[in-house]
Amino acid sequence: MAARSGKEFLERLAASRPTIHIQGETLTGGVQDHPAFRNVVRTYSELYDLQHDSAHKDVLTYTSPTSNEPVGTSFMVPKTPEDLAKRRAAFKTWADHSLGMLGRTGDYMNSSLMALASAADWFAQSNPDFGENIRRYYEKVREEDLLCTHTLIPPQVNRAVAGTEQAGGKLAARIVKEDDNGVVIRGARMLATIAPFADEMLVFPSTVLRGTPEDKPYSYAFAIPNDTPGLRYIAREPLDYDRPRHDHPLASRFEESDCVVVFDNVHVPYERCFALGDAELCNGFYSQTSSVVHMTHQVVTRTTAKTEYILGLVSLLTEAIGIEQFQHVQEDIAEIIATLEMLRAFLRAAEADAVVNEYGVLTPAFAPLNAARNLYPKLYQRFPQILRKLGASGLMATPTELDVTGPASADIEAYLQSAALSGAERVKLFRLVWDTCISAFSSRQALYEYYFFGDPVRMAGAYVKSYDREPYKAKVHAFLDRA
Repeated sequence: MAARSGKEFLERLAASRPTIHIQGETLTGGVQDHPAFRNVVRTYSELYDLQHDSAHKDVLTYTSPTSNEPVGTSFMVPKTPEDLAKRRAAFKTWADHSLGMLGRTGDYMNSSLMALASAADWFAQSNPDFGENIRRYYEKVREEDLLCTHTLIPPQVNRAVAGTEQAGGKLAARIVKEDDNGVVIRGARMLATIAPFADEMLVFPSTVLRGTPEDKPYSYAFAIPNDTPGLRYIAREPLDYDRPRHDHPLASRFEESDCVVVFDNVHVPYERCFALGDAELCNGFYSQTSSVVHMTHQVVTRTTAKTEYILGLVSLLTEAIGIEQFQHVQEDIAEIIATLEMLRAFLRAAEADAVVNEYGVLTPAFAPLNAARNLYPKLYQRFPQILRKLGASGLMATPTELDVTGPASADIEAYLQSAALSGAERVKLFRLVWDTCISAFSSRQALYEYYFFGDPVRMAGAYVKSYDREPYKAKVHAFLDRA
């Protein structure tokens, strides 16, 4: 099976039977038709269709080394600078389709799996079978073009203690039994985005494990089908209110559900396991395999697309109401431009300084990507603020599509026109601005970006500890020692 089409994606989803709790209802199928999911599912199907579009298929696919069929470019193991550039172009094509608003498109976890499988020897340290397992699993996902979600952290119950210690260790997902065929997992995890319509669930390490005997049941990495018996999802309230796209232009297309994951004695076969009981292996899961680098390469490409969208939107807004000549407005626009060019520079530097890692994978330089992932969560918070400031009270005057076409249409045309737009056109633009900076959807986007890679404070601490400052200290010492 080659790169999927949208139709094939929907057909597989229709045959899946995940258990999803949402707004007092329990779904065991029919996800693609449910009001909370059907619009974003349609958007994901459009992404898969792009793989077969003559304008994009050469960027979005490459020839599989095993089947000789076209498969997704995000699975490509980069060996040359051209490979890295093609991967980035593929990331950007999908990100542009969603204005960068979809944070869990398949290319994100595909990039992780590519790096993990290339580093199969890392997993083989613990058990030779685990190295083969991750390699086989990557090939399965690549050849079937599966959509993967993942879950990382324990439930947020008592932040004063480690997740493994909450409620006596009975809450966080853990290994409770091992048999001849695999392990049994019980407990909960957060926070699986797109889980209701994904094909597979990747359960990967997140928090640093201490390597004590108590941590052993929490030291694992595995993958299971999304409708595995005993696996349940508790979805948050949907932010797609099944309203016309005119009224909720972003939420009606890009509302990715986030879910708590419950493991009710879920059996995981050994062939689906990549690490078991080895805290050191789990702690090096991302850094020692270069997985975090390739994931961040995709993320910075996506946030570049998102920032391009914000720049285009704010430019249309300032032109529409004739405020771009004011210097304080220009200052705000300049801030967005500077962020965009910074992201582009980080990507360029990362690719220009790429090196082949110990597993033969051409890997972007992490320093510029790491800088981007530490900066963007905070920089993005400014964008909704800028839009709110520039849109001001006009963002309160946003009638619905039924108003624009109904009895109030003449009043809207007369009183809600702008310097550059008719009343109907201005309302449509301002609905988009509203959904980007004020709506519940926009608030979720801001929170999502802020915590995308984890707590920014803890990330900053890790960033400082990992950065080699000795050469710069030596320069200062040398200056002080000058006669």
